Order: sequence, then C-alpha cells, then structure tokens
Amino acid sequence: MLPRLVLVRRLVPVLLLAAAPLPAQPLPADPAASAPTPPDLTRPPRPATSLPQPGISLARGMEALPGGGWRLNGALAQGRLDAAARASMAEIARWLDQSTTGRVTVSAQVAGPEDDLSVARRESLAHGLAIRQTLEEAGLDGTRIDVRPLGRTAEARDSIELLPPGQRNQDRNQPPERQSGARQP
Repeated sequence: MLPRLVLVRRLVPVLLLAAAPLPAQPLPADPAASAPTPPDLTRPPRPATSLPQPGISLARGMEALPGGGWRLNGALAQGRLDAAARASMAEIARWLDQSTTGRVTVSAQVAGPEDDLSVARRESLAHGLAIRQTLEEAGLDGTRIDVRPLGRTAEARDSIELLPPGQRNQDRNQPPERQSGARQP
C-alpha cells in the first residue's frame, strides 16, 4: 500500500502542472508588404580588381601574367625546378601567404600524349601536385591551393599557371577539347 501512496504523491503535482493554463504568447509579426526588389541582371558584373604584381625576380622559364599570377613553362611546368626557380617559387609562396586570402589556383596542362586524354590528365595532375608541394614547402598552407589538371589543351604545351585568389584566366578554366580519334577517359 505504501508504494501506491508514494506514486500518487509524485503524480499529483505533475497532473496539476499539466492542467494549468499556458501563458498567452504574442502573435508573430506580419509578413513584409512586398518581396524585396530583385537585382538588376541587365548590367554586366564589375570586373575583379587585379592585385598589384609584386617585385619578385623570376627564374628562367617563369613569366608574370598580365592580369596577375605567374606562368611556368617547359621543364619547370613538369615540376623539375632548379635552385633559381625554387627561390622564385619561395618568394611567390611568401607573397601569396602574406598578401592574399582565399584559394590559389594551380592550372596545369601538358603537351602530350595526343592520343590518350586520360594519361595527359594524370600527367598534368602530377605536375600540378609537384608545384603544390613546392609552394607548401615554402610556407603556403596546402588547404589554400587548388590544383586543376587540364590535361592536353588546344595549345599543346607544358605549362602551369599560378593564379592568386580572385584571378581567373577564362581560357584555362575550360575543360580540354575532345580531339578526334582520342580515347575517352
């Protein structure tokens, strides 16, 4: 009999709370009178402001791009860097680390092979990753580096472009053209 009495004593306050009326809550605010005005899409977007090109001495086989960024050609674009190129890459990495925020794009393309797009894409990925490793060793955080292996493009040359945040080279961001007779990856 005692356990029932304890049970009743515990349930009575709970039942009284459940039966008590809830306090009145205020009604939500009225919705807006009209939807916000849509943006004007008839005007072209503002062009991105280009970063000032730092005064970095570039090694042989490297060049500054007009809109910002750098291009590595030939053996440098294959990830084979000599001492002068490593010093230039270290300066570039330090400048990118200290002067920019956001993601750096490494776009890699190769001259061949012409008949196998899959192999060309893998080669360009390997070259881009070698440059990424060089940038990381020089102090640029690897999470800020995007590698874009373009494979063999219409230009058919060994080239890597380092593009700082906010810079894009429209031609390079297009997928490689499919060539007749080439195997599909």
